[in-house]
Amino acid sequence: MKAVVCKAWGLPDTLVVEDLPDVVAGPGQVAIDVQAAGVNFPDVLIIQNKYQVKPPLPFTPGSELSGVVRAVGEGVTRTKVGDRVIAFVGQGAFAQQVAVPEKAVMPVPPGMDFDTAAAITLTYGTSHHAVVDRAQLKAGETMLVLGAAGGVGLAAIEIGKALGARVIAAASSDEKLEICRQHGADATINYSTEDLRGAIKAATDGKGPDVIYDPVGGQYAEPAFRSIAWRGRYLVVGFANGEIPRLPANLMLLKGASLVGVFWGDFASREPKANLAAMQELMGWLAAGKIRPHISGRYALIDTPKALNDMAARKVTGKVVIQPQR
Repeated sequence: MKAVVCKAWGLPDTLVVEDLPDVVAGPGQVAIDVQAAGVNFPDVLIIQNKYQVKPPLPFTPGSELSGVVRAVGEGVTRTKVGDRVIAFVGQGAFAQQVAVPEKAVMPVPPGMDFDTAAAITLTYGTSHHAVVDRAQLKAGETMLVLGAAGGVGLAAIEIGKALGARVIAAASSDEKLEICRQHGADATINYSTEDLRGAIKAATDGKGPDVIYDPVGGQYAEPAFRSIAWRGRYLVVGFANGEIPRLPANLMLLKGASLVGVFWGDFASREPKANLAAMQELMGWLAAGKIRPHISGRYALIDTPKALNDMAARKVTGKVVIQPQR
């Protein structure tokens, strides 16, 4: 089978595609023929040794996938050969085959295609954990989403609307904001052409947003936080900008506001029952049409470096997937 391999830390073009032995399902494991693998911004960072998770070299990147079970190991009880499954893994998704613990897989819902199945785990899992669990967003509240046209951003918009909140989307171009509107945003801010603080004030009648969802970091964090409502919750989701902001602590005091960290990967491993309940709620919303993953690109396995470069250059809206069998 073929797999993308990171042999040395570096940019996406240093990755190689190699022929590796077919995987074997060990005890408690499920071997999967990967049909689609979701691409996420952490994949860009991991291969450069810039992420909090640092796998030993060499390794195959990619953390979420969908596919068909090809074999099961001893002790596997609820999964069988031929099942269509979704899996979240630490690494290894950018390959034609992968072996994962049975506890890491869940069935693909009836009627869902493989690309959508591979695009829902990390982005929607992260945003559900952030918006529902950590921020406890309520109907009637207002949420501002920075970097709103990315995978987690669009997921946050849809989840906010599913909860009955008003959602303001902020992104870097009018084209991206149009996609945000298509996914439910009530108001939009182009922070490349508008003053962010002034635009937030205008969009909230001076009250500020109750929740700010920030997967970007960098220069927009402080003006956004200065605009937050009394008792607001600022969600620290990631740093796609590449710069970790240093917010003055007096801002939290003056607004009675909270900085709230969001690390879905650790949440999923530390609180598996809560994560499963979240995924079940997401699947219910998907069936009801309240969420709909936006997939803007599909790449063959050999084109994985291009997919990661496009992600790094912020050319991606929503999600892109790798199709390893191509």
